Amino acid sequence: MAFEDLLNDPVIQKYLHELVGPTGMPVAAAPPDGEVTDEELAEELGLELNDVRRALFILYENDLATYRRVRDEDSGWLTYLWTFHYDNIPENLEEEMYRLLDALEEREEYERTHEFYLCEVCSIRFEFGEAMDFGFECPECGSPVEAMDNDRLREAMGQRVEKLRDELNVDVTG
Repeated sequence: MAFEDLLNDPVIQKYLHELVGPTGMPVAAAPPDGEVTDEELAEELGLELNDVRRALFILYENDLATYRRVRDEDSGWLTYLWTFHYDNIPENLEEEMYRLLDALEEREEYERTHEFYLCEVCSIRFEFGEAMDFGFECPECGSPVEAMDNDRLREAMGQRVEKLRDELNVDVTG
């Protein structure tokens, strides 16, 4: 898939934005063909060199860019030539989805196996043991804490887990 096709996908745009943030997004959204230096990118995009370097390093850490070092014969200075590799994005997104699935399953289990109490004045949630330690009173305002029904939260998490499993083709049996 070409850079242009990838960059037109809103999911991929969001993924890149989450990685590099708003200041690095111009770097991520304008990958040149072939090799480019960080200085060239900064000048071309009108960005601070440190912002460009930060974005490039983040892309490098996520296997979306590589660099090659070249030493200038006369000055001894190193120049880094960067190449973008956005064909790794689909695999990276899939890994993120698996991490999200694991985290949601863990959280769903936690919500299912614990009893919670809520201070309706402060909106602070306590586990049963904490509520008991505080004598079923909010330590912030002194109001009584009431048993909390988290069925809607668990149901929403369960639905999201099922959608992720379907998208990832994860079999739950066994």
